[in-house]
Amino acid sequence: MFGCCRATSRLCWGTVFQKNLLQARALSGADAVNALRPFYFAVHPDFFGQHPREREINENSLKRLNGYLESLQKPGLRSHKPARLTFYIRETEQNTVNPQEPAKTLEFRTVSFTLHTRDLRKTVLDILNSCSLSTDHVQETASTEPQPQKDTQTFYRPIKWDKTYYSFTGFKDPEEEMEQAQRVETTIYSWLENNHEEAFKKIQSSIPLRDELERLKHELCQQLQLSDVRWQRSWGIAHRCSQLQSLSRLTQQCLDSLKMAKGRTVIFTDCTGLSATGHVLLGTMDVHHHWTELFERLPNYYQLERKLQYLQERVSQLLGSIEIVHIEELQPMLTVEEYYTALNAFCNKLLNKRVLIHPRSLRGLQMILDNDRFVPRVHEMGHFNIPTTCDPASLQWFLLEHSQKARENLKRNDELQIVERELTKACKTRSSLSRLYKEPGVTCAQMIDCCRRLIEEPLPYLSNMHLCISHYYSVLQDGDLCIPWNYKS
Repeated sequence: MFGCCRATSRLCWGTVFQKNLLQARALSGADAVNALRPFYFAVHPDFFGQHPREREINENSLKRLNGYLESLQKPGLRSHKPARLTFYIRETEQNTVNPQEPAKTLEFRTVSFTLHTRDLRKTVLDILNSCSLSTDHVQETASTEPQPQKDTQTFYRPIKWDKTYYSFTGFKDPEEEMEQAQRVETTIYSWLENNHEEAFKKIQSSIPLRDELERLKHELCQQLQLSDVRWQRSWGIAHRCSQLQSLSRLTQQCLDSLKMAKGRTVIFTDCTGLSATGHVLLGTMDVHHHWTELFERLPNYYQLERKLQYLQERVSQLLGSIEIVHIEELQPMLTVEEYYTALNAFCNKLLNKRVLIHPRSLRGLQMILDNDRFVPRVHEMGHFNIPTTCDPASLQWFLLEHSQKARENLKRNDELQIVERELTKACKTRSSLSRLYKEPGVTCAQMIDCCRRLIEEPLPYLSNMHLCISHYYSVLQDGDLCIPWNYKS
């Protein structure tokens, strides 16, 4: 009993000390990470392995959230852009009979919120309150503006939570889950043996819908003279068919307006508008008159596109003829208005600072503007990731210093893409697959490594199947098999 009292006493004094400490100074980046641990445990993509759509949404939202939190800690940075985020939260149920047993995941719920404050402490509290998570461990007092740190290299040591924390909150202990995963590691042969029958049945039942999807897509492309029809999310075949049917019905009501999209690619996604790359975005949650208004406004969007093209050429001239691109697979889906605003601000910054780079010295290279980063870098695919907040003088030297590395990466990526296409075709034939593809998060090198293994040692149960190379095991609702690129034999 006295041992419990001593433990309780230590816990109470620790809580008091922590609250006094947070009152004495502004919330630091490490404090924010620790305060958001319950939130990270609830939304971490690793816990959504069997739910690819929810996993993808949480991954994208976490990237944007981390970028927003980084911006709050940038010394002297005053301007910021509000962030509208959506997460899937795991609902858990604790075993009241035996609290030591891990909590059971029941279902997911969707949470959306907008971050707009420059106060790091208030941002943390807003996130926790929006997700109905406890804020007792964060002192709810008005915080001061985060002060610039004298030493840019801070020491960070993550807190290791006591086991009682997980028993009390109902969250899973990541270390315990990792140990269990290592003890019971899934092998590709056992997983295929256990799941190939379910996948085959789903594929067979989805064949009529797949044929209907191709028919609807072909008819709409012919009728509206579209370049292509795509989907941003991993929706099922039935869901995609219903979206095309909705668009098909709309053609019967206002065909002339829809023909404004001639030569364009239509993408079904979360918002309605024109993308930064010129694709027509149709929000699946919007009603039909929103779609109709978009098609009718397309001529005005085309004027904005011409202004955007001029801006890209202007920035390219200022930066040694480097090409300004927007890669949808690697960047958030931006509307043409959002991209124009960001690029215009970036161009004005370059003009004010008079960046001097020899004309055509960076010809053949590419760069993308990144709102979620604060340090420029050279991507493994060969393009530059340049933050919109980057100092022009620092940018000038960074581009010149790393231009050779960027050219080497670009050349290597082109070679890898050729090898990837050849191996994907050979692997599809070798395993008698109906379809072989990869998720956007799988790199060329990872896909090449996986295809080579599949060619050298073909797997059973893959004949006439749809195989997706991913980071996890899953059977999608239409029968597609997802396997990790580095699967264990």
